[in-house]
Amino acid sequence: MAALSYRSIVYLRATPERVWHALTNADESGVYWGHRNISTWLPGAPWEHQRADDSGIADVIGIVETADRPHRLVTTWAAPDGPGPFGPSRVTFEIQGWRDLIRLTVTHDNLGEAERADAEQGWSAVLSNLKTYLETGHPLPQQPWTMP
Repeated sequence: MAALSYRSIVYLRATPERVWHALTNADESGVYWGHRNISTWLPGAPWEHQRADDSGIADVIGIVETADRPHRLVTTWAAPDGPGPFGPSRVTFEIQGWRDLIRLTVTHDNLGEAERADAEQGWSAVLSNLKTYLETGHPLPQQPWTMP
């Protein structure tokens, strides 16, 4: 079985710097993602995806592979107890500005079948919440990933 990928594109009314900040600022990511993204965001640095409930529990950990602010961020992803069937997965955020728009492309590579299904559901919810948050100043009224 070959590793799978998931790719999503969302268009936002924002600036590249604003999108970058929302992705990399711990407090801000906690508002729309339910997890705080914590790192120095330097290539080679560790990063953690910590629950926003102040428990300090990281559900995902990884390494920053590329940080080209505000255009491209690449990180590895793995559960704290170990990577998936193909090793750590990789998430690439590409931020492209055009006039008053941003095209944010998120590619999640190196996934097994179950991980790809989870990625499809999870990224759709997170990116919808990010778009709403950046364009209105507020996340969606409920966490979209909890919708049955």
